[in-house]
Amino acid sequence: MTWAIWVTGLPGSGKTAIAQKVRNILIARGVNVTVLELDKIRKFITPKPSYSEEERDIVYSSLVYMAKLLVESGKPVIIDATANRRKYRERARKSIENFAEVFIKCSLDTCMERERRRKAEYAPSGIYKGAKKEGATVPGVNVPYEKPENPEVVVDSEKMSVEECADEVVEFIKRHLKKEL
Repeated sequence: MTWAIWVTGLPGSGKTAIAQKVRNILIARGVNVTVLELDKIRKFITPKPSYSEEERDIVYSSLVYMAKLLVESGKPVIIDATANRRKYRERARKSIENFAEVFIKCSLDTCMERERRRKAEYAPSGIYKGAKKEGATVPGVNVPYEKPENPEVVVDSEKMSVEECADEVVEFIKRHLKKEL
């Protein structure tokens, strides 16, 4: 049985680190999983992103479709994307069989501090610093971040290490999505 999980949370909450750690654990256990990292994919879909509502609708629709195709072809998927609007994640829930949502709980202050120090390869730098500019659309600051209403997994990246968060996600996958893990 194949599946998709969406790792969501504010920018800087630890989504990518946790998603990559989950991937590494699963690969070590023989599960050939793909991580769809939106910051990486966005470079192809919108090389000069505006982060407008219209653009986000297109980008997240594309992301959901990619995940759906991979799952239908038998490939488990981890989606690593903020998805500030609940509707993006709900579209995935309606479109993908065996879908689950993982919410990375983390305060805005901690996310801002982490983002200030982060040297991400694909994520835009200075996200929160840019939130002060006119017309900025930073989730949790200038535009809403709608927390999941009923996520299957919640981890607190302020209180838990990346490894502890990843272990909880892997345990969920083992118990609910892929029993033979």
